[in-house]
Amino acid sequence: MEKNYKVKVNGEFEFDLTKKDVDALDILKTANGDYHLLDNHSSNQVSMQKTDFVQRAYHVKINHAIFEVEIRTPLDGLISSMGYVFGANKKVANIDAPMPGLILEVLVKVGQEVKENDPLLILEAMKMENVINSPRDGVIQSISVNQGDTVEKNHTLITFEEE
Repeated sequence: MEKNYKVKVNGEFEFDLTKKDVDALDILKTANGDYHLLDNHSSNQVSMQKTDFVQRAYHVKINHAIFEVEIRTPLDGLISSMGYVFGANKKVANIDAPMPGLILEVLVKVGQEVKENDPLLILEAMKMENVINSPRDGVIQSISVNQGDTVEKNHTLITFEEE
């Protein structure tokens, strides 16, 4: 059974895409991170203008036009059919240590505004350096560790200000 992806463009045009459809695209990544797409013998320049991976929403520029694109996976459909909304409650208040380890470096300070996926600190565990990234946009309210501290699993490292 082939997986269908539900795609909505500009909030009004909806269609299904399969992996076979995506694989059939004649698209090439260019040196600057944009893409070159051939469609019906027509050359198109494509670039990602804005991405929200949590909501699976993208602003895609094709030649000179920008399109708002939402992509729903089969898992999103299953979650929705169960009455849930994917990513709806992503309001993390604290960052806890995922494992015991040593704080090698704290990369942020109290009051600093961070974006989702910004690096917050580096935790060494089992001789590996693990960069702990921000799970959301927010402002750092407190930092309860310093460089050189050892922490146990689930120890609160950073707290975000409430929105």
